[in-house]
Amino acid sequence: MKCVSTRGEGPVSLSTALARGLSPDGGLYVFPLEKLPPVHAGATLAETAAQLLAPLFAGESLDVAAVTNAAFTFDAPLLPLDADTWLLEQFHGPTAAFKDFGARFLAEALARLELPPTTILVATSGDTGAAVAAAFHRRPGFRVVILYPDGRVSARQAHQLGAFGDNVRTFRVAGSFDDCQRLAKEAFADASLVQRHGLSSANSISLGRLVPQMASYAHAALVLGSRGLGPVDVIVPTGNLGNALACLMVKRLGLPIGHVTLATNANRVLPEFLSSGRYTPAPSVATLANAMDVGAPSNLERLRYWWPDVGALRDELSADWVDDETIRRTIAATFRATRTAICPHTACGVAVRDRLRARGHQRPLLVAATAHPAKFETIVEPLIGETVEVPSPLAALLSKPAVAKPLAPTLDALRAALG
Repeated sequence: MKCVSTRGEGPVSLSTALARGLSPDGGLYVFPLEKLPPVHAGATLAETAAQLLAPLFAGESLDVAAVTNAAFTFDAPLLPLDADTWLLEQFHGPTAAFKDFGARFLAEALARLELPPTTILVATSGDTGAAVAAAFHRRPGFRVVILYPDGRVSARQAHQLGAFGDNVRTFRVAGSFDDCQRLAKEAFADASLVQRHGLSSANSISLGRLVPQMASYAHAALVLGSRGLGPVDVIVPTGNLGNALACLMVKRLGLPIGHVTLATNANRVLPEFLSSGRYTPAPSVATLANAMDVGAPSNLERLRYWWPDVGALRDELSADWVDDETIRRTIAATFRATRTAICPHTACGVAVRDRLRARGHQRPLLVAATAHPAKFETIVEPLIGETVEVPSPLAALLSKPAVAKPLAPTLDALRAALG
């Protein structure tokens, strides 16, 4: 598959796009979203992923089946929430968030491409950094540099981010996620820094993160379709638009997904863009769903490239936003009704589901459950009145010491930190 930049540079192979992360012209890599050969639900998510992704790497040396088998050692189960709603649990990986799918695929793929020494620079609003750190931890030839907004992630997220050590260095930036993301983009735009450190990206600006995130949506859609329930409409909690864009890509590639709805927190740049057709970045607002606290979503550049007509896009995509009080109310109500604990991000999706049902939506709905509620115990546990069991991989990380160094939100400070 040949890839080009949203800003014109290219073409390059998909493997090259994965290795670079960001195009040298500052754009995001994209490829033609054309119908794939028939894809069937495999016995495991890894099998479905291999079918889905292999055609994208046709003619390249990467053994996609080997990568998916090594990366997707966990599933994304479907949990019925009611008769017509399922939670797609994307949080059963080693760091308890959907980011594990993309990060592990990217790490396995890059390790097989025999790159020169590489520094993975990643900005995180809470979950991406830990997933990337876990995927690349102690891999020869790679180091990871994590930038996260100081004081704007949960305590357990912060501990995860600083708990790896070895080839992983973590910095708490004096600013918002938007500052972290800006720093990363400025670093990638500095040719001397890129060359000196072999910089590559593992944010969802990298196709290496975005492409494998399609797998859980494809698998779920095919499984539900085999039960006579497709195409299924999907609600995706989102901030930087990567997870939601992966779902839209699956739909465009021909799999049985219906209408897609974005669920954001009070950072409502995306709902306002779809409503007005105008993109107006804004300073991010801190919310309970902190991993979605994004005021300038990077993947909107890809969305606008693939769907240049906003009017046509509205036929496939809609969006709604949720405030903190609604997040609290939804977490409590969902637990009372189903005995299922959900994280604040998933609560945004469930709240939007409730609104759609109230307006008469009757088709089956799939809601992406993006993170384990144990990562947000200080929010979730008081609302449900019970302790949330901590998954064993997360517990293991929380038992380790954590170190994160302070960093000013300037490129000079980052340049000095990179060494």
